[in-house]
Amino acid sequence: MDRMNDAAIGHRPAWLAWTAGRQVALLVGALLALPGIAQERRQVGEMVLEDVPAWDDALRERMLQYLNTRGATLRALSDNGARLLISTRFGETEQLHVVETPMGMRRQVTFRDEPIGSAFFVAASDGGRVLYTADVGGNEASQVFLFDRQTGQHRMLTDGAARNDSPVDSPDGRTAAWSGTARNGRDFDIYTCDITSPDAQPRRLWEVDGAYYCGAFSPDSGTLLVVNYVSARETHWFALDVASGQQRRLTPESPPRYYGDAVWSADGRAIYLTSDRESDFRKLHRLELAGGTWSCLTTDIDWDVDDLAVDPTSGAVAFVTNDDGLSRLYFCDADGGGRREVSGLPTGIIAGLEFSRRGSVLGLTLNAAAAPSDVYTVSYPAGAVTRWTESEVGGLNPDNFVSPEVVRFPTFDEVNGQPRQISAFYYKARQPGPRPAVILCHGGPESQYRPNFSSNVQFWAHELGVSVLCPNVRGSTGYGREFHQADNGVLREDSIRDVGALLDWIDKQPELDSRRVGIFGGSYGGYMVLGSLMNYPDRIRAGVDYVGVADFITFLENTSEYRRDLRREEYGDERDPQTRAVLERISPLRNAEKIRSALFVIHGANDPRVPLSEAQQIVAKMRELGRPVWFANALNEGHGFRKRQNSDLAAVLFAHFFREQLLK
Repeated sequence: MDRMNDAAIGHRPAWLAWTAGRQVALLVGALLALPGIAQERRQVGEMVLEDVPAWDDALRERMLQYLNTRGATLRALSDNGARLLISTRFGETEQLHVVETPMGMRRQVTFRDEPIGSAFFVAASDGGRVLYTADVGGNEASQVFLFDRQTGQHRMLTDGAARNDSPVDSPDGRTAAWSGTARNGRDFDIYTCDITSPDAQPRRLWEVDGAYYCGAFSPDSGTLLVVNYVSARETHWFALDVASGQQRRLTPESPPRYYGDAVWSADGRAIYLTSDRESDFRKLHRLELAGGTWSCLTTDIDWDVDDLAVDPTSGAVAFVTNDDGLSRLYFCDADGGGRREVSGLPTGIIAGLEFSRRGSVLGLTLNAAAAPSDVYTVSYPAGAVTRWTESEVGGLNPDNFVSPEVVRFPTFDEVNGQPRQISAFYYKARQPGPRPAVILCHGGPESQYRPNFSSNVQFWAHELGVSVLCPNVRGSTGYGREFHQADNGVLREDSIRDVGALLDWIDKQPELDSRRVGIFGGSYGGYMVLGSLMNYPDRIRAGVDYVGVADFITFLENTSEYRRDLRREEYGDERDPQTRAVLERISPLRNAEKIRSALFVIHGANDPRVPLSEAQQIVAKMRELGRPVWFANALNEGHGFRKRQNSDLAAVLFAHFFREQLLK
């Protein structure tokens, strides 16, 4: 619009141009003063900012060190475990690197503009071939690529348009498999491709109705495990014959239960799965394929098993438990006997367990609240721990990082005649109190806050002096099936009531200032922010809604088609009149007049999960009501920011917002 006006004025006499320009300025000023119109709009890189006041350079300069912390993530081990494929970010996006020796140089091997998704060394290639995924601008339409490190050539195996997920390769290194929506844009069919032939085209092996994802190939490369993901409460596993396309159900069709990770035994006669089939928690099970016999290997552990791997030579099993948010690593024999906990690893969160294909070397990624993620290996059976990477902390003293403590507070209802307890990770600011606080809500909702390293949280707590509380309200995973389902359907707002109980707890803490409380959340956590501001307008001073849901009806109607039924399983089907009435009643957009706190809404333009329209409509509604709202829209991002320029700017804006609203 500005360019059009300038061009028009340029063809008039000077006095007329000045008059016309003045009239335009007055008109634009009048329009900007109207509700629903942004007061100030500017663009920084690929981020469009509306009504966001300028921040001072000192804030950004101090944040630079925190923004230059970075972690490393294990992607694969070479066949003998002597070479590692990791991902880390040295430039604008996270790319793949090869590490040849422990604590050795990270040699970058991919140089794409877009960040790498999943990635692994192809079997039997000694690290010479890599299979990986990448999308464009955060649109999540990932494509599968085969990278030959000898020639430097990248070959796209997929169609360039559909969404593709869960790529895996066969132990003989000949076949890749993945799931994708190429047929109709909605259902995730199973595809295979001969990756030894440069001319081979993908073959649609199994046409399905719903969300199906690849597990692992059998040791003889002839059978593929496939999971049908219905919801975080219900999944089903199948064995798919790679030659014929015939499939066999492995898990019971009913009752509905969650069956998580599934891996083959070393001899291919059984599979190991995590499941809540006989317990409130997800335990480790072994299923004998010939007789269909199930055995539980962790009956005595009342926490979720959330990762596992099998040593292809000895048949031993490595698995990780989630103990109140922190990880414990165990080894056991193939039948579950001889279990022992592995010592020597730092306390934190373990992910990405993988044995080398020739056995005896287990790789993993470990992240901690006060340390970015790093890559380790553990020998089997000795359990010797080797650290492979030492990630950067921006020149900061890691001793100054704040580690959280677990606190518990009673909420509004009871369990077995006693008040239900909600847990939270509490990062205490070290400055003298009483201090302001920020409540950080995780997304999902089928998720759990776990104390991973966060530059934002560390900056807020250490530099701003803002304590951070990260609750796992009902609906979170990690605390049993009953707790996980306690917010389903018409019970959705009970999780907001848990935030109210946390506000009550904050009121009683002498080191916290209950008059200066903020709230932050992304995705479903963005709904938690808006819902809390709607229900507790006088108790929360400011909120940040990051790629969040503003209205359940419009969200369900506009999310990507391949996700819609999955989300209906969690939130309810908006086509049902009774369910729709509940969703309308609790949606923040339809109650926006109750929100009186300062609000910052930030979103990615290409978000396929929570469309940009969710952010736009809550911003427009708040402006219509004459309420202040900051708005930021990243033009080249999707559901969360993965490009450094955007994520760094977002971090500065978060700190700027909370400093303005809670510290002044």
